[in-house]
Amino acid sequence: MKLHIVLVEPEIPQNTGNIARTCAATGSTLHLVRPLGFQITDKYLKRAGLDYWDKLEIIEHESFLKFLKKFPPEKNNMFFLSTKAQHCYSDIDYSNLDEVYLLFGKETKGLPEDILKKHIDKTIRIPMKEGLRSLNLSNSVSIVVYEVLRQANFTNLLSASSYFK
Repeated sequence: MKLHIVLVEPEIPQNTGNIARTCAATGSTLHLVRPLGFQITDKYLKRAGLDYWDKLEIIEHESFLKFLKKFPPEKNNMFFLSTKAQHCYSDIDYSNLDEVYLLFGKETKGLPEDILKKHIDKTIRIPMKEGLRSLNLSNSVSIVVYEVLRQANFTNLLSASSYFK
């Protein structure tokens, strides 16, 4: 399975750096949709991603509109993450999909509401206590990425450590 993590207008460099590290560790492609709330050379971004930057495929997009034109949701297995969604991320069967796109919005506002309404059947959430705004973006990405990969039996990932051998 090919997994794509799409960050739409991310604002916090440390979150994006952590997500880049998760993408490198899982073989996922990272899509960054402009405008970004930081420079791609930001020291906090680089520090959070450690030395994984050369082990990662990053694709930048000038705008969300251009991203959606290049990768139409109707033709791709695209899931939109939002605290406003009705469906739980773990209720989706990803196991038979060749390619999956997980879209996450900016930290302060999430994804645009019109997009969520248009694709309500593909909008998913992570359950949490009522009254709380949301989880940290990099934590949210990790939770959903590993559920998708678990359903794909962690294909192409190391299944056991060789440390004690």
